[in-house]
Amino acid sequence: MQPFRTHTGLAVPLDRPNVDTDQIIPKQFLKRVERDGFGEFLFYDWRFRSAGELDPSFPLNEPRYHGASILIAGKNFGCGSSREHAPWALADYGFRAIVATSFADIFANNCLKNGLLPVALTDAAVEELMRRAGQVNGYALTVDLEQKKVSDADDFSASFEIEDFQRYCLLEGLDDIGLTLKHEAEITAFEQRRPDWLR
Repeated sequence: MQPFRTHTGLAVPLDRPNVDTDQIIPKQFLKRVERDGFGEFLFYDWRFRSAGELDPSFPLNEPRYHGASILIAGKNFGCGSSREHAPWALADYGFRAIVATSFADIFANNCLKNGLLPVALTDAAVEELMRRAGQVNGYALTVDLEQKKVSDADDFSASFEIEDFQRYCLLEGLDDIGLTLKHEAEITAFEQRRPDWLR
């Protein structure tokens, strides 16, 4: 997993509440077992019209938001089914952080286990970020996990909370497998002590 310490990137606003995981990555694209290749289908039913062409009114399709790596979203982002494909799609598209007023618990946990940082801020803070990202071309944010702070180049600054263990794993780039492999020497020693018939 790619470590997350400090990230500065273009911010795109998605001012919709209760965005569920089927909107993030529709069910018809869940046939892959790899973690990559989902980005092109992110928000598919919103990004594309019925004939298959891009909908220019959807924020991610606006040229000024191309290359955005920070998503500003509404409340209860990632609700619905617990599919891990949702953070896979967001990360594969290029997002490193999502800023919203609240997240569905399972979705937020899946994000953290895949190197994608969910940042919960107050309603007023998110509303202000939505406004700035909508009005200022090239609006960028800095998400600093070490300082637990979101800021811009102007006068915005807000702190956020994250559990110490989750913060440690993101800072070190450790998913569940990585955490286990930190004990590889002890695991190997234990296996070597076991009788041959148990190996």
